[in-house]
Amino acid sequence: MAAVLMGERAPADARVLVLGAGGGAETRAFAETHPQWTFDAVDPAEAMLDLAAHTLGPHVERVRMHHGYVDQAPTGPFHAATSLLTLHFLPPEARRDTAAQVRRRLRPGAPFVVMHMSFPQNDDAERQLWIERHVHYLVANGIAPEDAVKAREAISADVPVLTPEQDRHILHDVGFTDITEFFSTFTFRGWVCYA
Repeated sequence: MAAVLMGERAPADARVLVLGAGGGAETRAFAETHPQWTFDAVDPAEAMLDLAAHTLGPHVERVRMHHGYVDQAPTGPFHAATSLLTLHFLPPEARRDTAAQVRRRLRPGAPFVVMHMSFPQNDDAERQLWIERHVHYLVANGIAPEDAVKAREAISADVPVLTPEQDRHILHDVGFTDITEFFSTFTFRGWVCYA
């Protein structure tokens, strides 16, 4: 999905910022579908960048790895950017700063594709209900119950999940336009927006 959305506006030889590159699976998928794109992959975990280098295989020569956060990324300008499954770990102020830094690194009109945990939570009871639903979904999909309980505890204590409305406002407030939700599945949402 992300490659399709970026490919709508990014040229054949696009330079793409991948924020929260993780183990490299998404960058590999982008590289396989767009053989002339180059990438700057950023991740705070050096071990994940090492894994990404291995995962990328022959595509690794088209990827520059950067250990750290968005402020360690080159200034661009980039034709597109992604942040998949990462922004929900950042508190609102850091999330806003990250989105603003991504926007500054993009060419005018360039797409930014984001996807992360985001669900309704008008009060703590509704927040806990959605976390509990997430845990039940994990177990229904083969995650060991004891691991799902650990996920519940970690999300409840350490993951500053926002509502979809709050996430949209952050993107809007830092100057992104045409913010469109393209993905919604239980506790995760995805948006595409433009610099």
